[in-house]
Amino acid sequence: MDKFRSMANVDGLITDAADAKIPLMDRGFLYGDSIYEVFRTYKGIPLFHDEHWARFENSAQLAHLGLTISKDRMLDEIRRTVKATNAADLNRDVYVRYIITRGEGPIDLFPRPELTTRFVILVKELPEWKQEYSSVGIRLAIPEIRRNATNALDPNIKGGNYLNNILGMIEARALGADDCVMLNNSGLITEASTSNVFFIKQNENILITPAKAAGHLRGLTKAAVEKICLENNLELRAEDITVAALENTTECFLTSSTKEVMPVSSLRLPDGNVLSYPKGGGDMTRQLIQHYIAFVDAHIKTHEHLCLYK
Repeated sequence: MDKFRSMANVDGLITDAADAKIPLMDRGFLYGDSIYEVFRTYKGIPLFHDEHWARFENSAQLAHLGLTISKDRMLDEIRRTVKATNAADLNRDVYVRYIITRGEGPIDLFPRPELTTRFVILVKELPEWKQEYSSVGIRLAIPEIRRNATNALDPNIKGGNYLNNILGMIEARALGADDCVMLNNSGLITEASTSNVFFIKQNENILITPAKAAGHLRGLTKAAVEKICLENNLELRAEDITVAALENTTECFLTSSTKEVMPVSSLRLPDGNVLSYPKGGGDMTRQLIQHYIAFVDAHIKTHEHLCLYK
């Protein structure tokens, strides 16, 4: 049996990921002038495929970037790329990132209207998170660097320029954490580097998550958790969360396409104090992990027609 191969697709040309090429003058490379989505598969079925595409279209609109590839064509190209990885033969689930760059042009910040967009698809193995992230929890820290202001760069443009998040992550690692949770310029909690964040209020069994106005990506796993809460009569509030309010939280977890629902074991505050959370997640976090597993299973059963192995 052939081994798994990470593969890329650049405007229809499929190669090993290590051999993929884009022109040096592509604006996605030069400026991060691109948009993207990431999903993972379960049994070969892309999770939240329609929702990802709707968010992709929203990113394109917010970035004034015209899409020149349809949803169906993109899915066909993803299928072709997945087939080349041998994932179907190996019964292996995959990580898929699809990207649209504004295309190739002169070194000039203004994007000329005659530019032709380029699509890029990357299919690789699912990230292997440290086992302790699920058994104990991921460690977070609040860095000094603040999240981009929403009136400077809308966080709902899921774009290729992640320097703000990278700097937050570098600072968090220097503080001994695994990931960062960033504040906005008003001192409110926004999100982690690539994940949404939730907390449980002390003695209330109420979930809280940052309000939209704080500035964060409207995550699809976050949206799934919101649905789960509605279906299971769990109280969830979106509200402004200050650093001081964190002292009254007893649990914390992150959500993303690849992290799913991941417990947090500790959170380092700006003053150096560290909040500790239950090992492997508290009662509410563990409950939500199980609800999420069931939610995904139900979603996959109703979307078998999208299987990428066919």
